[in-house]
Amino acid sequence: MIEEKMRGLGFSDNEVKVYIALLKVGKSKAGRIAKECSLDRTSVYNSLKKLLEKGMVASILESSRQVFSPADPSKIIDFFREQEERAKMIVPELEKMKGFTREKENILNFRGFAGIKTVLNDILKSCKNGEEYLIMGSERQLSDKMPEFAQIFVARKDKKKLKAKILIRETLRSKVMSKYTKVRYLPSNIISPSVTNIYAGKVAIILWSEIPEAIIIDNEATAQTYKSYFEFMWANARE
Repeated sequence: MIEEKMRGLGFSDNEVKVYIALLKVGKSKAGRIAKECSLDRTSVYNSLKKLLEKGMVASILESSRQVFSPADPSKIIDFFREQEERAKMIVPELEKMKGFTREKENILNFRGFAGIKTVLNDILKSCKNGEEYLIMGSERQLSDKMPEFAQIFVARKDKKKLKAKILIRETLRSKVMSKYTKVRYLPSNIISPSVTNIYAGKVAIILWSEIPEAIIIDNEATAQTYKSYFEFMWANARE
C-alpha cells in the first residue's frame, strides 16, 4: 500500500522501489540498490537522479566511489511544501496574462474522483475559520471510496475548526466523530445516493455513482432555500 501511496504523490514506480530499498538497506552503491530492486543499473541511476533533484536522496563520495543515502521520510513534506510555494509565486504571474475577464459561473459541473476532490477543497477554501456548513444524505461514501482523501479532508477541516452538522440514517450511528461535528439521525428507510453540502452561500451535490459526479450551485438564495430544508429536518431528527 505504501508504494501505491507514494505513486499517488507523483513518484514513478522505479523511484519508489529505489527509495524504499535505500530505506531498508541504508547507504549503498548503485549496484547493490539495483540488486535489491531487481532493476538494471541504468534504471536505478535515472531514478537516483530524479530523487536527488527532489532532495529524497543524498550522494556521497567514499574512497572515490559514489554511494547514495536516503533522506529522512519527512523530506517528502518539505518537497511538497516547496512545490506549493512555487505555485503561489506562479499564479499571480499567470493571472496577469489573462486577456479577458472571467464571468462568474453560477453552476459548475464535475466528474470523477478528481472532480470530487475539487468540490470538497472548495468547501475548505470557501468557509472561513470556525464557520458552519451542513451535510445531508451522507452514506459514508467518501470514507468508503476515497479513504485516504477522506482523512486528509477531515484533518484540514478540523484545522480550520469548521463546524459541521450532519443528517444521516439511524443505522449509520458511529461513536467516532470530530469534536467539531454534530449529528442527528433520520429513519433507516431514508436512503440517498447523493450527498448535499450547504456552505458559504453555495450548494454542492455529489452523486456517488460508479463514476461520481458533482455540481456546485453558487447562489445565495438557493443556499438559503436548502438551508431552510435542512434546518426543518434537523429540528425533527433524532439526537
